[in-house]
Amino acid sequence: MRVLVLDSALGRCAAAIVSVAEEGVDDAVLAARSAIRERGHEALLPAMARDVMAESPEGIGLVGVLAGPGSFTGIRAGLALAHGIGLAAGVPVIGVTVGEAIAAGLPSLDGWTLWTVTEGRRGHVFLERGSDALSCAVDALPMPPDKVAIAGGAANQIAARLAARGVTVMLTAARFPSPLRIAQVAARRHAGAMPVREAQPLYIDPPEAKPPAGGPRPPPDAAM
Repeated sequence: MRVLVLDSALGRCAAAIVSVAEEGVDDAVLAARSAIRERGHEALLPAMARDVMAESPEGIGLVGVLAGPGSFTGIRAGLALAHGIGLAAGVPVIGVTVGEAIAAGLPSLDGWTLWTVTEGRRGHVFLERGSDALSCAVDALPMPPDKVAIAGGAANQIAARLAARGVTVMLTAARFPSPLRIAQVAARRHAGAMPVREAQPLYIDPPEAKPPAGGPRPPPDAAM
């Protein structure tokens, strides 16, 4: 099955076509585009998706999209495009979290608990540990179990802080979820091998924009 992968939740924008086999042994990225980008994902991602679909035109059976945690605007842009393409192509859209995709690439941790940490706002990080996701200040991290493996964009900083508290830490090399792993998780979820997750944004922090204190403006007078 060919999976269109869309990733715009973090400081990278990417689209890819990935072939996922039932046995998982011959999975391969057939076409890919990516750019390190903090902003402007909504303008870049549609062109990337168009290009990879043109490069591998055999059709897709699934859209796998990174649903968060991460950039509020980037998450929305990726999911909106995913649902639009899924509707036009008549294929399911499956959401995948950053932690799920990174964990798929680290299958043999031998008793280490995996923490995936993504940079948030104002001195906070998004922490995924299993199915749990929360926002916490970098100087108020929860105490992990005996051994913890750290992955994600904020891994260096968090590993150093935990080690300074005497925690046994293994710093992994995984920073961004790869298109291959996003596709594999999406395919497994679609097949029922993973718990259902709606293809909706994984927002942990509330949006920075706030409604006016007095409520929205009244509609214009039709008589004017």
